[in-house]
Amino acid sequence: MSGGDAAAATMTHREFMAAFRADRIRVRVPPAPAAKFISARMLLPWVLLPMLGLSVACALLHAWVIAAILFGLALVVRGAVRITAAGYVLQRAMTDPAFYAEAAGAGLLEIDAGPAQAPPSSVA
Repeated sequence: MSGGDAAAATMTHREFMAAFRADRIRVRVPPAPAAKFISARMLLPWVLLPMLGLSVACALLHAWVIAAILFGLALVVRGAVRITAAGYVLQRAMTDPAFYAEAAGAGLLEIDAGPAQAPPSSVA
């Protein structure tokens, strides 16, 4: 982890947004911890487990199409949360000071000083 975790924990939301808008910091949200954080916050296991249980029940009752749809839907929801979690955490942290404090406290925001580096040009 970067040394920016401590910076995120001590920086207020107002300071964070001012530095971000002025391009003085780079913010990275690691995808795996963000997915765990959002899953826990949305109580995702409490949604997915009943869906999977219903799909098994439907399969046992020979309702194969409904079982397949429920199972597929559970997998899609889980995958969608994993794919979009990092972007969601960053967007929400930028708009909600309380969420920013929670995400920074959980170590989800990796903040580094300096603007994003442009790739070196190969033009001679």
